[in-house]
Amino acid sequence: MEFAELIRISRCDRVMLHQPHKAVLDGTLCITGHHLIVSSRDEEPQELWLLHSNIDTVERRQQGMTGGTLWLKCKDLRILQLDIIGADQFAKVSDTLEDLTRVDEPTLLYPFFYRPMYTVLEDGWTAFLPESEFSRLVQSGDDWRMSYVNKDYKVCPSYPSAMVVPKSIDDNELVAIANFRQGGRFPVLAYRHESSAVLLRSGQPLTTPNGKRCKEDERLLSLVLGRGKRGYVIDTRTQNLSQSAKLRGGGYESELHYPNWRRVHKPIDRHHVLIDSFTKLMDGINDNSSGMDKWLSRLENCSWMNNIKETLNCACLVAQCLDQEGASVLVHDTDGLDSTLQVTSLAQIILNPDCRTVRGFEALIEREWLQGGHPFALRHQKSCYTPSNQRTKGTHSPSFLLFLDCVHQIYSQFSCSFEFGESFLIMLFEHSYSSQFGTFLGNNEGERVVMKARERTTSLWSYVNRPEILHQFLNPMYEPNQRVIWPSVAPMSLQLWPAVYLRWVVDQAPQDAAWSVVKEIKERDSAIRSRVSRLRRQLQDLEKEAVANGIISQSIVNPGSPEPLEVA
Repeated sequence: MEFAELIRISRCDRVMLHQPHKAVLDGTLCITGHHLIVSSRDEEPQELWLLHSNIDTVERRQQGMTGGTLWLKCKDLRILQLDIIGADQFAKVSDTLEDLTRVDEPTLLYPFFYRPMYTVLEDGWTAFLPESEFSRLVQSGDDWRMSYVNKDYKVCPSYPSAMVVPKSIDDNELVAIANFRQGGRFPVLAYRHESSAVLLRSGQPLTTPNGKRCKEDERLLSLVLGRGKRGYVIDTRTQNLSQSAKLRGGGYESELHYPNWRRVHKPIDRHHVLIDSFTKLMDGINDNSSGMDKWLSRLENCSWMNNIKETLNCACLVAQCLDQEGASVLVHDTDGLDSTLQVTSLAQIILNPDCRTVRGFEALIEREWLQGGHPFALRHQKSCYTPSNQRTKGTHSPSFLLFLDCVHQIYSQFSCSFEFGESFLIMLFEHSYSSQFGTFLGNNEGERVVMKARERTTSLWSYVNRPEILHQFLNPMYEPNQRVIWPSVAPMSLQLWPAVYLRWVVDQAPQDAAWSVVKEIKERDSAIRSRVSRLRRQLQDLEKEAVANGIISQSIVNPGSPEPLEVA
C-alpha cells in the first residue's frame, strides 16, 4: 500500500487551529504519510506536528458549502479543533485523516521511517537483555537457570526467548507446563527478594470442569517453595470468575494438588471495564457545563480512582507476603498479562529501590511489560475517545496507563525516593500510544523480531538516556532510599493525576514554573555543597603542606592536641 493512495489532499490553506492554552493559529495544513502539520504565516512561525497514530478519533461537523470543523481527539488526551474553508477541501481532509489513522500495518508506521539526527551513545535495544538483567538474581550454584526453550517463540508466543525457571525443571517439562497454562504462559521468575522469597507470574491453569492436572506444573511450584514452606497464589479475578473460567477450559490451582499454596482472590478490573472507566473519567473532565458537585460525583462514579486503589492494594499484599512473611508468591489472572503485570511491577517498585532509579525503572518496563508480552499494539490501538461500538471488546485497555498512575501515586507519597519525576512517567504514557521510536511496537518480543524492529527502528531508551535529554526527567528532590516503601491506599491518600488528565483543560504552567524554581534551588545547593567540599579538601592539603614544611605546628591543625601553640 502507498500512502499516496490515501492522501486525497496534501495541502490546504487558510485553516484555523484551536489548541489548548494557545492562541488560535491561522495557517496552512500539510498532510504527509505520517504527520499532520499546521504552520502559521506569522513573522514568528508556529507549527504543530501531530502523528496520525496519535489521533484516536476524527469527528466532523460540516457547515454547508462553506466548509466545516474537525475535532481531532488524541490518544495523549488533547482535543484539537481544525476549521477548514470549502466543502470539497473539508471532505478530502476528513477522509484522508480517517484513512491514515486506520493504518495498522506495523512496518508502515513512523518508527520505520524515522532517522535520529543525533549520535546514538547507547543502543537501547541491547541495554536490558535478559541475561544481564537476571544475572543479579541467578548466580552459579543457585536453584534457578536461564531457559531458551522459547527461542523460536513457539512454546509461548507472548513470552521472550529467555526466561528464568527452576533448575530442576528441564525444557521438556516446561513444554508440558506451557500446554497446561493459558496462552502457554508457564510460571517464570519475575523478582527475587532479599529473603530468598520469589515472585512468579503466569497464565491461569487449564484445569477444565473435569479437574485436569499437570504433574510437571505441580512439581515446578513445589520446587519453588522448598521443603516445609508455604506460598500464595494471588488471583486477580473474583472467586466467581475463577469458578466460571473452569466452564471455558480455564480455572485455578486446587489446594488438593497444590497443598502448600494458599489461593487468595484480589479482584482487579481489566479490558472493557477499564476502558469504560477511563472514558467516563475524560468525559467528566471535558464537560465544561458540570458544576463542582456534579464533577466530583462523576469522578467517583467512573471508578478510575477505585481501580487505582484496588491495584495498589493487591501489589501491597504481594509485597507483604514477600517481605514480612518471607513467602513466595505466584500472580495470575486469566492470561497473565494486564493486571498480572501491573501487580508484579508495582510490588517490585515497593520492595526494590533499584526500580526507583531511571535505569532500574526502564529495566522493569522491559522485563515485565515489553519482554513480558503486554500486547501494546492491541491495547493502545484505540483509547478513551473512540466510541465504545468501535472498540473491540476485550482488546483495548489502558492497563499500562493505570500502572503509571499507580506509580505516580507512590511517587506522590515518597517524592524523594524516586530518581525520576512525573514528567518521565508522562513521557512513557505518550510514547506507549504514539511514537517515532520502535520500543512499544507490536504485541510481544516475537512480533518485534519478525518486523525487525531492532534493526530498522530506534529504541526510546537510546534517546532518553542521552545526558542532555535525561536531565529534564530527573527528580531534583531525589535522595536514595534503600528501604521498602509502603504506600497508603486510603482514599484520602490518592489523588487524580492533574499533569495527565487535566493538563489540556487546566493550564499547568504555574506548577511547571514552581518545579523549575525548586530544581534551580536544588542545583544551586548541590553546586555550593560541592564547592564547600572542594575548598575543605584544599584547606586540608594546605594545612598538611604547612605542617610538613614547619610553617605551623600540628597543634594548630588539631586544637585538641596537648602541644603548645607555636608559630615558626
